[in-house]
Amino acid sequence: MAVIFTVTEAFEKMKNFCAYQERSQQEVRQKLYQSSFKGEDAEFVISELIKENFLNEERFARSFARGKFRIKQWGKIRIKLELLQKGISESCIRKGLSEIEDGEYQKVAAAMLKKLAKESKPKTPKDKWQLMSKVRAKGFEIEIIEIAWKELFAE
Repeated sequence: MAVIFTVTEAFEKMKNFCAYQERSQQEVRQKLYQSSFKGEDAEFVISELIKENFLNEERFARSFARGKFRIKQWGKIRIKLELLQKGISESCIRKGLSEIEDGEYQKVAAAMLKKLAKESKPKTPKDKWQLMSKVRAKGFEIEIIEIAWKELFAE
C-alpha cells in the first residue's frame, strides 16, 4: 500500500478496504500502520469509519463466525480463539458464535467424524481417541464430539 499523506486520503482508502469485506479494527489499524499512518490520525480515521458504519466489530464477528464455520468447518473454540487474536470483545464473540445453529453444528461435527472414521477404521480405544483428537483440533468441543461418536457408533 502506498504511503498516505492526508487524513482524507487515509479515510477514503480505508473505506474501500472495509467495503471489500468485513474488517476488524485491528486489521484497519494494522493497514494504516503499514502506510506509516499512526497515532491520533489513525484513531481518528478508525472512529470515522465506525461512525459511517464501514467498521463494526459485531458485524465482523458474526460474518467471521459464519464464514469460518461454513467454509472451513471450524468449531466454536477455534473461531473464538481467532476472534480473540483479532482483538474482538467477548460480547461480540458471543454474538458471532450465536450465528452458528446448534443442529447444523452437531451435523458438521458428526460428518467430520464419520469421514475420518471411514478413512481410518478405528478398532482400539487409542484409535478412537486419535480420531476424536482430529475433530477437536478443528475447534469442536469434546462434548459435541462424544455425542456425534455415540450417534455414529451407538456405544
